[in-house]
Amino acid sequence: MSWLRWLTERGAAQRYGARAHPRLAGAWDQIDHELDLIEQLGFPGYFLVVYDIVEFCRTNNILCQGRGSAANSAVCYALGITNADAVSLGLLFERFLSAERDGPPDIDIDIESGRREEVIQYVYERHGRHRAAQVANVISYRAKSSVRDVAKALGYSSGQQDAFSKNLSRWSDISKQDATGESDSVPIEVLELAAELEHAPRHLGIHSGGMVICDRPIIEVCPVEWGRMANRSVLQWDKDDCASVGLVKFDLLG
Repeated sequence: MSWLRWLTERGAAQRYGARAHPRLAGAWDQIDHELDLIEQLGFPGYFLVVYDIVEFCRTNNILCQGRGSAANSAVCYALGITNADAVSLGLLFERFLSAERDGPPDIDIDIESGRREEVIQYVYERHGRHRAAQVANVISYRAKSSVRDVAKALGYSSGQQDAFSKNLSRWSDISKQDATGESDSVPIEVLELAAELEHAPRHLGIHSGGMVICDRPIIEVCPVEWGRMANRSVLQWDKDDCASVGLVKFDLLG
């Protein structure tokens, strides 16, 4: 916490001027209020990790910007994580972080897409491959994919599989489409089996930018596997599973 306070004081002096002669009334009071709450809730490490990632981008001329509710924080502004002056704009800090909120704050970092992989690999290198991993997306069967895979398993040609799936809506359940007659051209044996398969997990994908960092080997917390992309390790849990057990996700978005 002492390190976070020092970094914030340094940044706030640049943004708002010295404490004794601030350029914006109330700025330092807001900074102190936010830092006290961050300490009370036990989140200084979270802010330091995000600051470290943003500093890596800055020193390597990688464009990045914190966005979302983080823009309501004068501390994020002082640290250079965001560029919206929450004090002069009159933004409500409690929309970002408050004692009544459940869980840590959520700072999304947008990174120029052509260099985002450099930042992801920096996080792996900085914290160690045993302690950092990306969050999975658990891809589940929907109407189209379940009908296509069941038709394939039952021996229908690829052309027939595509024709069956094209008759179905992407977002409605098979049972609802069956009731409206949208699925009339799909064989009943395919529909019945596909309805049983619908909503079951199909495969793991990689979350667009979510990373988890642990204070111990991640495999002590949840299962991990190598990603399909080179030099990436992936949790076998999606973001909702991570939140349910208290794992903090850092979003490095494009």
